[in-house]
Amino acid sequence: MIGSGIFRTPSDIAALVGSPLNVMLVWLAGGVVTMCLALSLAELASMFPRSGGLYTYLREAFGDRSAFLFGWTFLLINPANWAAVSLIFASYFAIVFPAAAGHAKLIASVAVLCVCTVNIVSTRLSSRFNWLFTFVKGAALLGLSVGILVATRQGAPIGSAAPAPLSGNWGVALVAVLWPFEGVAAAAAMAGEVRNPRRNLPLGLIGGTMFVLLVYLLVNAALLSALSIDAMAKSDSVFFDAATVAMGEFGGLAIGLAALAATFGALSAGATCDPRVLFAMATDKLFFARTGDVHRRFQTPYIAIIVSGALAIMYIWVRTFEELASQFVLGMWVFYAWCVLGLIRLRRTRPEIDRPYRAPLYPVLPILFVAASGWLLINSFVELPLTSMINVAVILTGIPVYELWRRLTLDRPGA
Repeated sequence: MIGSGIFRTPSDIAALVGSPLNVMLVWLAGGVVTMCLALSLAELASMFPRSGGLYTYLREAFGDRSAFLFGWTFLLINPANWAAVSLIFASYFAIVFPAAAGHAKLIASVAVLCVCTVNIVSTRLSSRFNWLFTFVKGAALLGLSVGILVATRQGAPIGSAAPAPLSGNWGVALVAVLWPFEGVAAAAAMAGEVRNPRRNLPLGLIGGTMFVLLVYLLVNAALLSALSIDAMAKSDSVFFDAATVAMGEFGGLAIGLAALAATFGALSAGATCDPRVLFAMATDKLFFARTGDVHRRFQTPYIAIIVSGALAIMYIWVRTFEELASQFVLGMWVFYAWCVLGLIRLRRTRPEIDRPYRAPLYPVLPILFVAASGWLLINSFVELPLTSMINVAVILTGIPVYELWRRLTLDRPGA
């Protein structure tokens, strides 16, 4: 979950809600909504501990058509997440290496190409990258946030912490804040490759979400202690600016390096987890067969990785960061809500399935999540109409594609 969003999104949130109190409340709200999703996914993951994540759960709950629509949308929209992450990597790369300034799209494209290559060559190597970057970014965020808080208490400039009424554009702010929490769904896609998934998946999903929420609240408290709300809103590299104010050039360089590690690690993790969804669909003969091809030498789903990487690089050159982040969140959140509805359906239609973990406060939390998702999506049509319409168009085009797919493939004898 902790990837690139936390290094960019706080400035967007500050611009949208306009006060320190509102900033903290939006992050808390995003964490609560994500926790409701994590609790529901934990039950689904314990029921179906296989690779594929949301694709698997939708297929079990609603059948092939729903699963195909998710895979189709995932194929076209998920690379927007890779593109957004790579653009944040490029912005901090230019801070650490000033000679690279002005070449953000090229640097972002090279970053995507690098992580795709690593994940094609070796799953073991990519896993080691992910572990290394996870440790570095977690330690850096905690250490630098505490450092900023300590430095500001000792006399560095302190941002305004005056309370303000609950105002601002909360709908768009919630869309923005949900992106840094992204990862809870991606983790479920690796269920088939996790040891003791019935125990470890719920533990990882729930414990990870709680930990990340606490880290994000600490980070924002540190940013607000060093920068005014106006300074946060205007910053393109808010953590770098806060660290520089609080700890001088050393702090700025440290956070720049931490951001590079975090964003590159997030890209690497995406290239590891995300293609498994397309691979699982192809294996089930519910998607284009070539996306399930495994490299003869490296034993990795290289076609799925190449397709996702190519789309991400294309998006880098045609869309802005804000458009990419919003498109990804809104496009995927439809299926998150659909999946939680699937949990409710499975409780009613298939009560005999073994459930090593059961979501607490059922059905209150699942219904709360579906209601929050519905409000988010409806509000997005008002505040972000173009992005919302594009996402709807992508999903709807999947319906005729699925029907054509059934005629050409699924209905063949022996298919």
